[in-house]
Amino acid sequence: MQPGFTDRLIHITGKALGSLFYLVDARHRRIVWRNLRFAIPTMPTPHIRRTSRKVFQNAAISFLEILQIYGLSEQDVLDRVQIVGGEHLLQAKTSGRGAIVISAHFGNWEMAHIFVSCFLKEPLVLVARKIKPSMANQWLNEMRARFGSEILDKSSALPQMIRAIRRGKIVGLLIDQGTLWSDGIEIQFFGKKAYATPAAAVLARRYRVPVIPVFCHRREDGTLQIEAREPLRLHETEDRQSDIQRNTQIMMDAIEKAIKEHPDQWFWFHKRWKRHYPELYPEDIARRKKQKRKKRLKSAQGKQ
Repeated sequence: MQPGFTDRLIHITGKALGSLFYLVDARHRRIVWRNLRFAIPTMPTPHIRRTSRKVFQNAAISFLEILQIYGLSEQDVLDRVQIVGGEHLLQAKTSGRGAIVISAHFGNWEMAHIFVSCFLKEPLVLVARKIKPSMANQWLNEMRARFGSEILDKSSALPQMIRAIRRGKIVGLLIDQGTLWSDGIEIQFFGKKAYATPAAAVLARRYRVPVIPVFCHRREDGTLQIEAREPLRLHETEDRQSDIQRNTQIMMDAIEKAIKEHPDQWFWFHKRWKRHYPELYPEDIARRKKQKRKKRLKSAQGKQ
């Protein structure tokens, strides 16, 4: 599949924009550098710089592609993306039991669920975190729902996820971001402590549905490829809590493996390890201290 003129233009423009933002956005450049050095300590410094620049470029290209989705038909989407392992998704659909698709902020993750919905000719149930401003969140959710998918707010999604799985639906989750300690469990991510949501592990064990890792990565020619991998082999014993812990780790290992295959395509802008290793982001600590001082000062002035 050769990229068309519009695709090539988006790729060239996105690379240029990404390179520009890499030069001027020192704050996020530092976060990406530190994350890469922390997660992959064997990566040489020149490689970290090249990879960081590509991270910015991929983000810019993906943004332009997302803007384009609003004008694409179902066939346009199918023509623009190649899929490998589609049989795993088709099997999940035909079984009628439902399934959980896990993925990450990787490649063009928004195109991934759009394509899967078109490929299966079936709307998905997607769990997403709200973003600010609210207008941007509304626009993004409208784009995600273009082909009928249902969008659930992550903060209150669990009851609706349960109902969806009971109806035999395919539920999609991005599980690579951090979560509050009260909502997550401790796992290892790139050999470092982190918190992760156990939601997928809890639902998979309770309803015995397959968990399928799906990733969308960008190839050298700029075209996108979806890879649906085999359903994960999860543990099921009499120890529920142990199963949830082990299975969440298995899912995070699948995410880590995909990132290691294409490290320049993960969204390294996340402060993924801030809860266990806050010293990795000293500017964040300083900003929080400044905010606390302002709150105390404001409170003191209000009492006078």
